[in-house]
Amino acid sequence: MAAAGLAALAVAMGIGRFAFTPILPMMQEDAGVSISAGAWLASANYLGYFVGALSVIALPIRAAHAIRGALVTIALTTLGMGMQDHFAIWMVLRTLAGVASAWVLVCTSAWSLERLVPLRRPALESTVFAGVGTGIALAGLTCLALMRLHTTSARAWLVLGIASLLVTIMIWPVFGAGDRPTVPARRGVSPALAWDGEWLRLTLCYGAYGFGYIIPATFLPVMARQAIADPGVFGLSWPIFGAAAVASTMLVSRLRGRVTYRRLWIGCHLVMALAIALPVVWPGITTTILAALGVGGTFLVVTMVGMQEARDVAGERATALMAAMTSAFALGQIVGPILASATHGRDGNFSAALLVACGTLLISAWGLSQTFPFHARLTTVSK
Repeated sequence: MAAAGLAALAVAMGIGRFAFTPILPMMQEDAGVSISAGAWLASANYLGYFVGALSVIALPIRAAHAIRGALVTIALTTLGMGMQDHFAIWMVLRTLAGVASAWVLVCTSAWSLERLVPLRRPALESTVFAGVGTGIALAGLTCLALMRLHTTSARAWLVLGIASLLVTIMIWPVFGAGDRPTVPARRGVSPALAWDGEWLRLTLCYGAYGFGYIIPATFLPVMARQAIADPGVFGLSWPIFGAAAVASTMLVSRLRGRVTYRRLWIGCHLVMALAIALPVVWPGITTTILAALGVGGTFLVVTMVGMQEARDVAGERATALMAAMTSAFALGQIVGPILASATHGRDGNFSAALLVACGTLLISAWGLSQTFPFHARLTTVSK
């Protein structure tokens, strides 16, 4: 079960969400895709993720059916990116891939944890979430190999699309019988939002995380390519990002009970902010690789501890708080690439956007560390 969950998340996030990142330098080279166009394609995918995150919570559906259908959608949309060269069609395909990625992430998490939590083996839970970094690393290595072979971006999309389809076929039987519809909340508990100061703080800080990490997560290989032209070197930035995500996910399982989730969250924001600032202060391939390690090693940890913090704060209303946090996160991801597109210089410099992302993460870390003297309801929702 853990292996199937890992594979599903590897396809959803490594290909459905983030394959575009290592392929973008190839698309710049052979398809003439500008940084501005790349930013819009990235934001289309993140918009799809936002819509998918909201719809999967609102619509009761059997998790296995959702996972299967979404994995097929990711494979087909990825293949479509290699078969078409019209920008409008690319926008539609990336949006659909974003919707499907959200469905796989949410439903696979629910499906896997329902079966693994009773086993009381945190390492298995971490294994599932390590699928995100595994998919990123493998997609990055695949693109690195294809760049060395001087192949086209269209062929890269086709290769990853075929890989998605093969993995889907392999794990298809696992997501079978005995599945139940997902529901927004337990019977007798209102899923409605019940805002207070702590809910607002977690939602805003999680949105800041979505905004802060997505700029390097979208343009890291492009930044590396600006620092050094050798694809054998700049192409390593994305596999390193994914490998750091895998390692940090497994490490968190060892830290449970030793460090509070809130402190882990704050620490990750500080490390991510420092990593993002490094290429601005000292431009070059070394600091860009360090940025890959710093951001890759923290972004999945924030996802895991942020959701746990939501459960601790909201209790039986945790689903509603998670939905609000995920929505804020998705909005941050949409805004980030657009800001990068609007502020990058003619030479493709991302310094302004990176500094804004760094500042946002520092402010959110400060906000998480404060103890606000109020917990008054901002909006009262009848129970």
